[in-house]
Amino acid sequence: MSDDLLGRRAEGEALDRLLTRAKSGSGQVLVLRGEAGIGKTALLDHVSARASGFRVTRAAGVEAESAFPYAGLHQLCVPFLDRLDKLPAPQREALGTAFGLTSGPRPTRFMVGLAVLTLLAEVADEQPLVCLVDDAQWLDSMSSAVLGFVARRLLAERIVLVFGLREGNDHLDGLPELLVRGLDDTDARALLDSVIKGPVDGRVRDRIVAEARGNPLALLELPREVADGLDAGPLTSRIEQAFVRQIEALPADTRLLMLTAAAEPLGDATLLWRAAGLLGLGADPAAAAVGTGLIEFGTRVQFRHPLVRSAVYRSASTVDRQRVHRALADVTDPAIDPDRRAWHRAQGTAAPDEEVAADLENTASRAQARGGLLAAAAFLEQAAVLTPEPGLRASRELAAARAKRDAGALDAALRLLSAVEAGPPDERRSAEVEHLRGHIAFDRRRVGEAAPLLFSAARRLTPFDPDLARETHLEALSATIWAGAPLADAARTAPPPRTPPSAIDLVLEALSTRITSGYAASVPHMTRALEEVRALKVATEDISRLPWLFGYRAGGIVATEMFDFETRHAFAQQQVRLARESGALVQLQFALNFLADNELMAGDPAAAQALIEEDRRISEVTGTPPVAYAVLLQAAHRGEDLATAVGAQARSEGQGRLAVIADWTLVILHNGLGRHDLARDAAARVVNSDALVYSCLATTELAEAASRTGDTGLVTEALERSSAWVDTDWSSGLKARLRALNGSPDGFRESIDFFARTGLRPELARGHLLYGEWLRREGQRVEARDHLRTAHEMLTSCGMPTFADRALRELQATGETARKRTAEPTDELTAQEYQIARLAREGFSNPEIGTRLFISPRTVEWHLRKVFGKLGVTSRRQLRDATFPLPG
Repeated sequence: MSDDLLGRRAEGEALDRLLTRAKSGSGQVLVLRGEAGIGKTALLDHVSARASGFRVTRAAGVEAESAFPYAGLHQLCVPFLDRLDKLPAPQREALGTAFGLTSGPRPTRFMVGLAVLTLLAEVADEQPLVCLVDDAQWLDSMSSAVLGFVARRLLAERIVLVFGLREGNDHLDGLPELLVRGLDDTDARALLDSVIKGPVDGRVRDRIVAEARGNPLALLELPREVADGLDAGPLTSRIEQAFVRQIEALPADTRLLMLTAAAEPLGDATLLWRAAGLLGLGADPAAAAVGTGLIEFGTRVQFRHPLVRSAVYRSASTVDRQRVHRALADVTDPAIDPDRRAWHRAQGTAAPDEEVAADLENTASRAQARGGLLAAAAFLEQAAVLTPEPGLRASRELAAARAKRDAGALDAALRLLSAVEAGPPDERRSAEVEHLRGHIAFDRRRVGEAAPLLFSAARRLTPFDPDLARETHLEALSATIWAGAPLADAARTAPPPRTPPSAIDLVLEALSTRITSGYAASVPHMTRALEEVRALKVATEDISRLPWLFGYRAGGIVATEMFDFETRHAFAQQQVRLARESGALVQLQFALNFLADNELMAGDPAAAQALIEEDRRISEVTGTPPVAYAVLLQAAHRGEDLATAVGAQARSEGQGRLAVIADWTLVILHNGLGRHDLARDAAARVVNSDALVYSCLATTELAEAASRTGDTGLVTEALERSSAWVDTDWSSGLKARLRALNGSPDGFRESIDFFARTGLRPELARGHLLYGEWLRREGQRVEARDHLRTAHEMLTSCGMPTFADRALRELQATGETARKRTAEPTDELTAQEYQIARLAREGFSNPEIGTRLFISPRTVEWHLRKVFGKLGVTSRRQLRDATFPLPG
């Protein structure tokens, strides 16, 4: 431990261990958390000094830069941008666009994060790397999100990432943390004695030590205030006030120079001296400032501590602040850095100014194009404040509210909408406000509240934008479906379609016909709607509006009603992609759940689990609850009952469709557990509800349960109900199963053949189970064993242990000696190992796997070594023939 860091031996040793572990190929992350002045920067300096053999890069959050997307991240990565061409093309494009180096589609934080991870890993392959980030509480939100993403993926990289953090940063929560506490009294007195010149009364020394509470910066600064006494109040405020007193003693020109430096977050000395020239400062205003030790002027301007910067800025008059911002705006090149110039102009403007507001609006557009939705919203808000014309001000507030909603800041969006409504009357704008309120209500799962808002908005928008009105009516119909409310009237009141009809027009027509005229009449309309949505090319301007069209609010419902699993799955993937590209986190939560639902239906529990976890992580960041629909099906497959409680709550909150989903998953749960009477009753509730999608899906579940409880009439009714279904491999497999349950045993084999042509592995496995059970009851034990053995293996790999147990019991009843599959904990693959092993077996390279799973190629290699060890193989070729244990 360095001798100059008094009382920090334990912290220094912990940091030294990070360096040792990273050298051996184990990525290390640590958050140093503590109050201002406690010594976090000194500890970061210690890491830098001890990092022999490492390359070191640093960044620091600056309060004034927190509105600029990726500003902090750019500081950290700028030494390595000459390696951009080594990144895969999508990552190179995303990072280049985020940093404003190239023009491209709006990058997602996930792709930017992967690009940064790959870039740092590339550097670390040549030489171990230390990344130090100070004042992380002031990082812009996009930099925080990306660095949090990277920090959670440093598994096998020779990288150390250390943050200094004063207060909360949601993106860094949950990372390894070291709380930096104050020095003990002995070390505090020693530090105090090192700075006090001359004798000091013991009682004064004791008071300073007590007041400083071991804070090193306080121990260094408070002695300067002894003559004036020590003020009451928070310690940080008293330290800052100590700096203010030193600043106030300086000449006016020196104070103005320091204020200019404080207002210029880049620390660019060239800009500073140009601005100083415009301000007409004296011959050498820097000399007195340097003499205080509070600031250093070199190629970069650096304050001794962030509290010095804040003390300089906050103690200045409003007039002086505006004056220096105007000077900085004037010396900032509008072609090279238009956003920072616009920001300085805004800070330097005392009264509304349309030219400045328009500049900020353009800055917001650039921020949004780079993926910074919250930054765009902040710039739009500021633009609105500076907008002289009330109507335009309200329009900019509305645009800011949309950006906040897309970023998941729903409460902030609603507050802005209240400001919009206080503006001058405008019927179209009022309709758009109602439209956005409906979206936010839907996002918050208040579907009963969302539907009337959206229907009203659709009516009001019709004279101004018929296309948007039809889109809004479809959203309203979707909200009504999710509320479980009566649908017929809502389906009949849609605005007229355009000619030729759009994809939205066709989906709306298909759903309306399905609701008002029944399944058979709607099939031609649903067929055409699916064709149009599949062929849809979503333009850049539509990305933030249309992800839901592919999801379970619209296109996904039609695809399921048409028993087209391939299209359903493709729609889910498209919805996730679009939501990611738009940065719309709340929409992404819904999309992730729809895709997870598809992965569960495909029999891939590991992929589903990764998506469910992502929903939870977004929930933690945005404060919105997890969507968690897919969790119900996951729990049912596992034999766990989450649905009873969720269904009861959904009914109490008016979320009718969620209550139906809960009942549907209860049916699957009870059929798996062999509680067929409970399964029958739950299935009857779903079928009788006539809920789109689920009344169809529950039909065969009802028949299976009823066939075991002796309710043959229900089995016959299920077969009759299926006669209207369109013919696909999925529906034909279900129809064949229903015929078998109604006494035509050839249907079992036909059902298996149909499902073998689909991606629905659980249905295929259950087909083998039902056939094996029937064969065993018919005394055909040898043939039954083949099907039951297949069912047991498939259901186990699909993550459906209760159904697998059913197969095992039947298999044992045939006389076969079999035991439940178990695996020692050391042999089980984790969910991520399972995904990596599966992709490797399919022939994907390490970089390709890394891109899919948002991890680095080195981490893929590290996981594969563990997979090989657990499976007892030594190569990818052997992996192709290996049997994967169920993810642990």
